[in-house]
Amino acid sequence: MMYNKIILAGGNGYLGGVLAQYYRGLAKEIIILSRTGKAADGNIKTLVWNGIHEGEWANALEGADLLINLCGKNVNCRYTEKNKQAIIASRVQPTSLLGLVIGKMTAPPKLWINITSATIYRHAEDRAQDEETGDIGYGFSIEVCRQWEQSFFETHTPETRKIALRMAIVIGRGDGAFPRLLNLVKFGLGGHQGDGQQYVSWIHEQDAARCTEWLMQHQELNGVINCAAPEAIKNTDLMRLLRHSYGVPFGLPSPAWLLEMGAKLIGTETELILKSRWVMPQRLIDNGYPFLFSKADHAVKDILSIRV
Repeated sequence: MMYNKIILAGGNGYLGGVLAQYYRGLAKEIIILSRTGKAADGNIKTLVWNGIHEGEWANALEGADLLINLCGKNVNCRYTEKNKQAIIASRVQPTSLLGLVIGKMTAPPKLWINITSATIYRHAEDRAQDEETGDIGYGFSIEVCRQWEQSFFETHTPETRKIALRMAIVIGRGDGAFPRLLNLVKFGLGGHQGDGQQYVSWIHEQDAARCTEWLMQHQELNGVINCAAPEAIKNTDLMRLLRHSYGVPFGLPSPAWLLEMGAKLIGTETELILKSRWVMPQRLIDNGYPFLFSKADHAVKDILSIRV
């Protein structure tokens, strides 16, 4: 099926690039809303916006088949008050702005997907967290997710179906957690982090993109949907898998106290490593989404086989 128009708000990052390439052969036009301009690349073009104010870019949303909002400052930083404010504002402001613009349109996007985060659930080592029975956690990162989704669902867009896609860690070659874990493995530091018993929920980059098209086709679905592979993996098993797949025979473990010291040095938070994220994509499973990669070893080997 050929789509008319796909909009990627804040789509100049890694996942936006994956989505743009996925839809390149499936849509007549792909429009990226970015703070910086860029020359057109075939049917992919960039429009400048600041995520705060209305502008001419709004006209591009008319008649779109799909709008995906990927806006948000990287959370891989220290949670200072300044960074906290920027992290929240960079998510809430563009979401509210898009809702305001869409609410005034005569032909608004048919589907609006807000890429939120699976970290909204509590630290879970006892059971998987699904959309219906999952427990919302506490702390700053959860508050970010809560405000983010609230700003999304409170927008009045009666002609546009809305889905908050709670994204797990994306396994791919671009920016993000996966390349950083690979770098640890390369330098002999690829042992488990903390006690290694924390779960890691993940999704292959191709499933992350493909499920957005699948959601377009399943018009009965809306609300919150977890975007994660069906089988989470413990940190110690993931690091062992990475070492084996990369051909590295050993990896020094990193105890929690050492991680805290390292996190301060490189300007990040240990929560990003030590929190147990055990997320179940129950709604995708119940509605028959066909995962390309449901097992971590298959996903890792696929990415490593095409690394550049």
